[in-house]
Amino acid sequence: MPNPESRLVNPGAQRISDPAQFGRVAVVMGGSSAEREVSLDSGRNVLAALRSRGVDAHAIDGIPALLDALRAGHFARVFNILHGQHGGGEDGVLQGALESLNVPYTGSGVLGSALSMDKVRSKRVWQSLGLPTPVFVALERGADAQAVHAAARQVGFPLIVKPACEGSSVGVTRVFAEGDLDSAVELAARYPGDLLMETLIEGDEMTVAILGGQVLPSIHIVPKGTFYDYNAKYVAEDTQYLCPGLQGPAEEELRTLARQAFDALGCHGWGRVDVMRDRAGRNFLLEVNTAPGMTSHSLVPKAAKVAGIDYEEVCWRVLETSLGRGFAESRDSEGDAR
Repeated sequence: MPNPESRLVNPGAQRISDPAQFGRVAVVMGGSSAEREVSLDSGRNVLAALRSRGVDAHAIDGIPALLDALRAGHFARVFNILHGQHGGGEDGVLQGALESLNVPYTGSGVLGSALSMDKVRSKRVWQSLGLPTPVFVALERGADAQAVHAAARQVGFPLIVKPACEGSSVGVTRVFAEGDLDSAVELAARYPGDLLMETLIEGDEMTVAILGGQVLPSIHIVPKGTFYDYNAKYVAEDTQYLCPGLQGPAEEELRTLARQAFDALGCHGWGRVDVMRDRAGRNFLLEVNTAPGMTSHSLVPKAAKVAGIDYEEVCWRVLETSLGRGFAESRDSEGDAR
């Protein structure tokens, strides 16, 4: 399936050597989603990295402040490091606003962002293309107990209940017995949107990062606890990250699948594809993150380091994804892209 954005961009980002060519850059972080704190951490790191490379970068907290600054002409482009939906800047809403203002930005466009944030629709696209993903049932918000338990019987135990449109493992519960189902649904329902129930794939947690035209080495995530939850991602210091996660043909197969999944959703620029690999060595697509974390615990910088790309260079290359996308590259303001 061709990438819908391929008409506007080259497969790889336009390479830049002079930081002045970026103009004044807004690094938008924080926001109002459930992932605000992670985004702030990511944003501080990205801001420092860009400044260390001579980029005229400035922090902006949240979408309303960003749009005010852009309408006033203060910035030439946006580095989006917001995470999540509903003010998180990863669901296509911010992307649509930036396109209406003709402001270049990093990462995926409206379609890729919206599809990737909605795990149900992501999985339906993959299914239509024959790409592997766990068996699932979409649950409408407020579904009654009868519908919930019928869905569980269809999926089969063990299973996972999660919000359909959240990231960072918020609201996710592994359910091994029917008696624990109601509390799992109650937790997931605390977050906006519908719910997703899917088969729990027992095996290895894998992730593959995309950076421009490059697919980075996979990472096999080995948490100390039972699975890679919020604590293991952002707090614990005992999670192991094995990179590359696989070797030989198995590694190539996983990286090829990740690229197919990324392209199928119309994603662009950079991102991370999460996969479960079962005990038989079969890969199952979980989700695509279009604005992955860039904290000290985050996975894209870890994979890039193994590929010989340091943190500052990762941020530079992500910023390069804002160029060559059909936007005007000049602004009559202090945000002049020069």
